[in-house]
Amino acid sequence: MFRQTYSSSLLEDAVDSFASLPGIGRKTALRLALHILQEPEANVEKFASSLLNFRTQVQYCPQCGIITDDGECPICNDRKRDRSIVCVVESFRDVLSIENTGSYHGLYHILGGIISPLDGVGPGDLRIASLLQRCTDGEIREVVLALSTGMEGETTSFYLYRQLANLSIAVSTIARGVAFGDDLEYTDELTLGKAIENRRPFKI
Repeated sequence: MFRQTYSSSLLEDAVDSFASLPGIGRKTALRLALHILQEPEANVEKFASSLLNFRTQVQYCPQCGIITDDGECPICNDRKRDRSIVCVVESFRDVLSIENTGSYHGLYHILGGIISPLDGVGPGDLRIASLLQRCTDGEIREVVLALSTGMEGETTSFYLYRQLANLSIAVSTIARGVAFGDDLEYTDELTLGKAIENRRPFKI
């Protein structure tokens, strides 16, 4: 495959950096690099500083794993939320997708991934132990499994169901308005909202 070379190694390094981001091809990376070149230096410094600060200073809520600036996140800290329900998701992007529906008012728990033996991801690599600890504290009455509906997501849901089976907690899963194999972040808000509202008991 032909790879374009540039008259400047600095430009090529910039293009390589942008192209390393997901969903960014080399043509788009070149356009972004040239745009940065036209920006005032102060704007570029601010842009670079914000990325560095985000990477080095961002924190995660000790309860649910949501990205936050300091300590407990606004959702866990909101006493108006239903604290008897926790929705288990794969990533922070799924939290944003569900929050955009306006159909869910409980708490969250981010696993940080799903069980995938082929990728070397096992239960010990996820935030499962902290979820079980939250469920044994006595406040949670229902766990909603809102994971991707592919094979790995189903495997993870089954594993969590087995781990929660001995606790006096209802385990439900989102309705099948979300098609098998779909990622939550790409599901439209209406479909996802209805899937949350019409959740059903988890069955093997």
